[in-house]
Amino acid sequence: MFEDAVSGAEFLQKNKVDLLFIDINMPDITGVDLVRALGEDKPMVVFTTAYKHFAYEGFELQALDYLLKPIDQKRFGAAVEKAVEYHNYKAGESNSADESIYVHSEYRTIKINLKDIEYLESMQDYVKIHTLNNPKPVLTLQTLKSLLEKLPEKQFVRIHRSYAISLKQVKSICNRKVQLHSIELPVGSSYTDTIKGWSV
Repeated sequence: MFEDAVSGAEFLQKNKVDLLFIDINMPDITGVDLVRALGEDKPMVVFTTAYKHFAYEGFELQALDYLLKPIDQKRFGAAVEKAVEYHNYKAGESNSADESIYVHSEYRTIKINLKDIEYLESMQDYVKIHTLNNPKPVLTLQTLKSLLEKLPEKQFVRIHRSYAISLKQVKSICNRKVQLHSIELPVGSSYTDTIKGWSV
């Protein structure tokens, strides 16, 4: 445990840490700024604070959880369990790693079965994951390109600057349009070669 941000930051730069509990309101530098400075190599982060209005900053940095002071013991335990589950997945210990994906959304780590994904919709720095059995898509903070890198390339294909689809959900193809179960999506002009030779 560190009582100031500077010494904590120095330790994080020199040591590998799996999970970081960090207060947002600190002298010298805020917890949000410290985590942002760690970049892509940051550990799993749980923010602790007495102020609800910092929630968006935590979401933007893909914090694993957000604990409001005074911290309830059960709530703390739930955050730790969430961290363990996510760590196990990242370490490849999930038995269903080839059949599902974990994404971070609204301070939760959500497991989505690949067979349930119909299509992915890019919203600049966010992606909406549309599934077959849920009318509300899962919104996750990452680019469509980065998400596709985590998915089987033989199953998920980009057909448009804004869309990628699951080949298993294709019902028909006609005039640069792909019909899925619930929606018809356009094929972008630079992706027409992608659909050549497809058969459904």
